[in-house]
Amino acid sequence: MKKLILFFMVVIAALFVSAQTTFQVIPPRNVIAGNKFMVKFKVVNGESGAPQAPSINGCKLLSPTPGRSTMQSIQMINGQTTSSSSVEYTFVYRAEKEGTFTIPAVSLNIDGKQHSTKAVQFRVLPADKGTQQSQAAQQGWGGYDAVPDHVFVDDMSSQTADKKIGKDDIFVRIILNKSRVYEQEAVECTIKLYTKYQSIVSFMATTPPTFDGFLIDEVDVQGQLNTVESYNGQNYLTAVLKKCIIFPQKSGKLTISSGRYDLTVQQIERVSNGWYYTARPVEKKVVLQPYTSTVSITPLPEPRPAGFTNAVGKFQFESRLTPENFRTGEAASLTYIITGTGNIKYIDMPKPELPSEFEQYSPKTDSRARVNGSNVTGTSSVEYTFVPQSVGDFKIPGMSFVYFDPSTGRYVTIGTKGYSLKVEKGSGASSLSEQNDIKAKNTDILHIRLGDKDLTSDHTPLVARWWYWCIYGLLIMLLIGAVWFSGRRAAMLADVAGRRKARAGKVAQKRLRIARKLMDEGKSEEFYAELLRAMWGYLSDKLNIPVSQLNRQNITEALDSRGVERTVTESVLSVLDSCEMARYTPGAADAATISQVYSDASGAISSLDRAKLVAKA
Repeated sequence: MKKLILFFMVVIAALFVSAQTTFQVIPPRNVIAGNKFMVKFKVVNGESGAPQAPSINGCKLLSPTPGRSTMQSIQMINGQTTSSSSVEYTFVYRAEKEGTFTIPAVSLNIDGKQHSTKAVQFRVLPADKGTQQSQAAQQGWGGYDAVPDHVFVDDMSSQTADKKIGKDDIFVRIILNKSRVYEQEAVECTIKLYTKYQSIVSFMATTPPTFDGFLIDEVDVQGQLNTVESYNGQNYLTAVLKKCIIFPQKSGKLTISSGRYDLTVQQIERVSNGWYYTARPVEKKVVLQPYTSTVSITPLPEPRPAGFTNAVGKFQFESRLTPENFRTGEAASLTYIITGTGNIKYIDMPKPELPSEFEQYSPKTDSRARVNGSNVTGTSSVEYTFVPQSVGDFKIPGMSFVYFDPSTGRYVTIGTKGYSLKVEKGSGASSLSEQNDIKAKNTDILHIRLGDKDLTSDHTPLVARWWYWCIYGLLIMLLIGAVWFSGRRAAMLADVAGRRKARAGKVAQKRLRIARKLMDEGKSEEFYAELLRAMWGYLSDKLNIPVSQLNRQNITEALDSRGVERTVTESVLSVLDSCEMARYTPGAADAATISQVYSDASGAISSLDRAKLVAKA
């Protein structure tokens, strides 16, 4: 009975957790003055009416009645089924001016209980200088409902395939936090990509960045193209390609190069389908030449004090001696520790003056440093192990550490105290060195082996042995097989169209899995974009027609000429039309429609894979 009650309590608790109701606001990511943007309110696991559109200073409400989209998901894990539902309400605004604005808190009655969002802020960047923001141009691409909140360019004509890609449309910059520093002083260096194009299909560094005359500490970065930045009066999507802290090793002017990059951007081509226009992606290759930046390096002041080991920054210095009591034949250690900010990883550690009666061992160093803001902070230590060999009183003098502080332009000397040691006689009969000598002598020279060595006097040549010719014949057969395989592989590699056709299905299935994941996450706009990309790419590979030349007419003609049934052709065209319509009317699609479109696309691709395409006449 107790187990049954416990089971019901666990089930009730699981249902309560899975059915927790939340109400949240999703602010816009990238907004530019004069552009439209979306503010979304999301209700999870609850029933309610639409919230009231909040009033945002500096922004004009364009859609008092919100768009509504719903999503439901069911999961089964280890035999337990959980379900959740969500409703999104979308309001469209236009940013009237630049600045930082606040979306006030909004309250909503959900299942009889009052829920409220938190006030959130977002930033509106200034509009591009010298451009005309045109609502008419935007309406030509489907009105404000067709512009998702991640689009930062209001005039979509700047993305069209007939526009030449200029040097100000996409480029790489080197950003330095300092242009004039001392030798060994830390400089934060960021290599960043700026682009007007939102879709970059491929990106490859053909020549890496160069930092001649610098030591480098890398910073882990995620190169995601998701931040809008205003530069020279223009707005760009940006991504950090490389970030590091560099330490100049010599004076003068040192040059940093960003490296050379090859990339492919995606532009938009307008295609007429009779009663409406659709957008088709067109890929163009771009080569970004190296961008250079110069740093002026000031030499360290002369004369340099004695004991200076090229430490530049701000540091602390201390020492530790263990144990407290010392005996002959027993190991002890002296540790020097340097902590602070600067070129701590490249400092020469101090070396103590130990008495000659101490047997010394190789020091053990340890450096633990990390990038902190625009500099490197950490700790470096060195441990000197020694063994006293004689009884008596000994002294280890104090050590000084000299570093250069670039903030003051002066050398700073700090030191540690000296140590007085009283060494007593240890309990061991011999010192550690004597024990090591005995061990080495016991393993140095081995005894000569005596007895029969199983030597042979057979001098028969190899060519007279049967296994020699067997191996020779096997090698000839392997050579013939290798030549045949190489010729067959070369023929396969030469057939580019055949290889694209053979892997078309696999590539399409991979993109369908990505689309399925986006569908399960409720990202309808990204789902349709990925599904459309899968269909265009599959048809291009299957029919051996470039993506930029595909349209309804030549798709129909190509499939008919290859003997594909008319019903299969119509299903393919239907999926393309559904995706195109849904991308430019995002609020109209629900979960059932999205699932049906995904099923139709999967079925169309499977039908084409099963169809045997005859050679084109």
